Amino acid sequence: QVQLVESGGGLVQPGGSLRLSCAASTNIFMFNDMGWYRQAPGNQRELVASINVGGRTDFADSVKDRFTISRDGPKNTVALQMNTLKPEDTAIYYCYARTLRIHYWGQGTQVTVSS
Repeated sequence: QVQLVESGGGLVQPGGSLRLSCAASTNIFMFNDMGWYRQAPGNQRELVASINVGGRTDFADSVKDRFTISRDGPKNTVALQMNTLKPEDTAIYYCYARTLRIHYWGQGTQVTVSS
């Protein structure tokens, strides 16, 4: 059973930064891609950032130039660096990992951007 455990959420002021980390219980290179979704109250879950097995990254338009995604193979972790945070970035952030047939999820970590 694959487990994904997120960490790094919290409260930050507008313009601040946070770094989320997702630790997988297995070799991350078994996944076609990994990344982060987020869900704000009343909204659908949306894809924020992803990194595929080849290292290609993709970002939602709303976070381009502010967020970066990276991975650490030996540690089996994927990180989301979030800079210049805005109140509209407030959401629960979920780590995911996907194979051809299965989509795994973490339990989520709250990010709140507020003064």
